[in-house]
Amino acid sequence: MRRPISLKVYSITLGLLVLMAVVTGLSGRNLRILNNEVAALSSYYIPVDQQVGSVETLVRQQVVHFERILLLLQARGRDTAAIEQEKRLFDQRGVNADQVIDSSLRLIDQALTSREVEVDRVGLTVLKEELPDIQTARQHFHATFRQFLVEAEQGNPRSLKIVRDSLVQEKEAINGRLEKVIVALQKLTQDSADRARAEEARAVRLNWSITIVAGVLGLIFAALVTRNLVQPVRRLLTGTRAVEQGDLSIRIQASSADEIAALTDAFNNMVAGLREKERIKDTFGKYVDPRIVTGLLENRLSSTGGEKRVMTVSFSDLVGFTAMCEQLTPDGVVRFLNQYFTLMSEPIREHRGIIDKFIGDAIMSYWGPPFTGEKEHAALACFSALDQIGRMDQFRRMLPDVLGLRRGLPTVNFRIGIASGDVTVGTIGSELSKGFTVIGDNVNLASRLEGANKEYGTTILINEDTRKLAADAIEARELDSIRVMGKTEPVRIFELLGRKGQLDRDAMELKERFEQGLRHYREGEWEPAEKSFRECLQLNPDDQPSKLFISRVEQIRADPSARQADGVWNLTKK
Repeated sequence: MRRPISLKVYSITLGLLVLMAVVTGLSGRNLRILNNEVAALSSYYIPVDQQVGSVETLVRQQVVHFERILLLLQARGRDTAAIEQEKRLFDQRGVNADQVIDSSLRLIDQALTSREVEVDRVGLTVLKEELPDIQTARQHFHATFRQFLVEAEQGNPRSLKIVRDSLVQEKEAINGRLEKVIVALQKLTQDSADRARAEEARAVRLNWSITIVAGVLGLIFAALVTRNLVQPVRRLLTGTRAVEQGDLSIRIQASSADEIAALTDAFNNMVAGLREKERIKDTFGKYVDPRIVTGLLENRLSSTGGEKRVMTVSFSDLVGFTAMCEQLTPDGVVRFLNQYFTLMSEPIREHRGIIDKFIGDAIMSYWGPPFTGEKEHAALACFSALDQIGRMDQFRRMLPDVLGLRRGLPTVNFRIGIASGDVTVGTIGSELSKGFTVIGDNVNLASRLEGANKEYGTTILINEDTRKLAADAIEARELDSIRVMGKTEPVRIFELLGRKGQLDRDAMELKERFEQGLRHYREGEWEPAEKSFRECLQLNPDDQPSKLFISRVEQIRADPSARQADGVWNLTKK
């Protein structure tokens, strides 16, 4: 069952939101409790404590007024006005004390009936019972004070002393009750403050606990995200780089059931498709050049049409292969050709040529866009032909092992014809069987040039266009202007001698003497022409083109009608 990444992200987000909601709820609860304690302190406990303190102060002030009256009564000359003033103040303080106690009782009643603030109902109930007793004791103290004044005016010392002692006792009783209430209030206040501090500490601990839990959950979520999201993506990235470097054996195991898994499956299918393409290329690359297979598979080469391009075509053929086959067994012929084609194909592929087909013992190949650059195909074809000469020497050394013979080995040589020019390139064939190839006059010309080597005793012949396109890369000497079978236009042909700058001095002098003789020959200057050709033979007694032109000069001298009117030699054989 597929679980989308969005569902995973939603689940993680929902978990975090739930955690945040829990934190918010617990923090709100702690805040409410803390606010309640603060409200209880500020609205009830502290005001009541202040009011009880005021009552204590008022009672003490009454005692002070009482002491002053005693002093005034004991004085020799009574100050009646001062005594009356102290009485009035004594009475005022008593009234104020009763009012404050009444206010405290109302505040306690309000606290006990409040639904907004939670209070210590037991403690406040005790205070509610104690405060009226203080009020009663204070009123009794006030009444005793009045009696004391009456006794003082009557001048009864014994009664005055009794009343005075009673006042002192009542004052002590009031102070004791006040002290008890103050202690109770302080306890209420202290307990509330302690609860507030405890709640604050609990909130801190809770916050730290939630923070730790959130951190642990965050790490767990990060690990899950890494395992389920990041790691599969990294494996895909690693696999992509491996494929980019050519490793098509890679296969990634899906470790989840989401879009990443679907992407992994798609990646594995893609790699499987690439492996199949590589298998096709490897298989058909033995029959068709891998670049053509790749181009057709990737639609870079047209599988239906053709186009005209300037390309270079090469034909190579073994000399006397038919007679050679008569000396070999069928198995020997197959081994001979397989080894020959293997060695001769290597320079073609090394120089980016396309082997079009094997025709008996011949190899047809070509160079040009899109397989090579537009300006290098002629030079690459020439380099390939020159390297094939070196491979032919290697092939001759391998013949004893290839054929299983030590004596009677066949003489092996080959000829190559190379022509550059316009050709038609594309997919040609029937609906059931097609081939990507080149056709046109220049293809036929390359084949004719391969055969023309027999006439001139050369190994590699190229046409004029090849010589022009590769002029900066090769050394070649002009041999003749010929008209091959099937063409009416004359063709200037050149013998490919080597790479640019790699001919020795004798070879360069031979090239110059031969071209000088060719100029005399074309001008009809037979004696200078023959002289130049014979000088070529002095430099290289086996130079077949020089021998051919000496033979032609002798033939023309003997029969002037043998000279071609336009100076073009007609080849009557393929």
